[in-house]
Amino acid sequence: MPERKVAQKLAFIGAGQMTEALLGGLLAAHVVDPASVWATDVSHERCTLIGQRFGVRVGADNRAAASWAEVVLLAVKPQLLEAVLNGIAPALAGRLVISIMAGVSIRSIAKLAPSDVKIVRVMPNAPTLVREGMSALALGPGVTEAEASLARVLFEAVGRAVTVEESLMDAVTGLSGSGPAYVFMAIEALADGGVKMGLPRSVAELLAAQTVLGAARMVLDSSEHPARLKDRVASPGGTTIAGLHQLERGGLRASLIAAVEAAAKKSKELGG
Repeated sequence: MPERKVAQKLAFIGAGQMTEALLGGLLAAHVVDPASVWATDVSHERCTLIGQRFGVRVGADNRAAASWAEVVLLAVKPQLLEAVLNGIAPALAGRLVISIMAGVSIRSIAKLAPSDVKIVRVMPNAPTLVREGMSALALGPGVTEAEASLARVLFEAVGRAVTVEESLMDAVTGLSGSGPAYVFMAIEALADGGVKMGLPRSVAELLAAQTVLGAARMVLDSSEHPARLKDRVASPGGTTIAGLHQLERGGLRASLIAAVEAAAKKSKELGG
């Protein structure tokens, strides 16, 4: 969890699931105060939910929220980019704008915003919803270290964050953006294997999910390469090496590499 408190006023333009997850993490970690947050959405239902759950200011007036805030977080659907920015552009002068719109480049935002706007593009992933997210940040021209640090603090409240060049955002999408789906499939397949060998479905799913969670924690908490951790589990002539042999025969390693590559290429294609 981040140790720093953010004093700046924040406007969330779009109050969907990712905004809800971010607010939950930020408020639970005491990174922001509810009084320093204004969230907007076209859905009255979403505004009511966010307001009641978090005690923050809500409404449908994007421009008013952007004018009030010092940091504006864009969390709307990518196809709404032009309409939303045309509505709030005059209010963005001098602001730090953080975008979590999938596939929308810093350049696309800059073309519709005042020239003195600082932009940070962020690619979070689905586990952000349970505060175990992986977010990659790309910094636009002129973003200061203090502004970059502020953006990192916001996303570290719901997981981990790294900074990359924007040219690598498609690779990020292919790996951590799409990656949870690959892991869900792996958990499902492991559970199916357990069921095939006689385990009840609920027990097999728990064993599979907790095994993946624990293995990931070992990688993150140790300084060892995943291959070394794998080798420590695989005893000579034992059960694990027999299972690993089957995975190699089935092309698991190559399939995962190809999945990341395919998703990254598709991301680049969709982003134009």
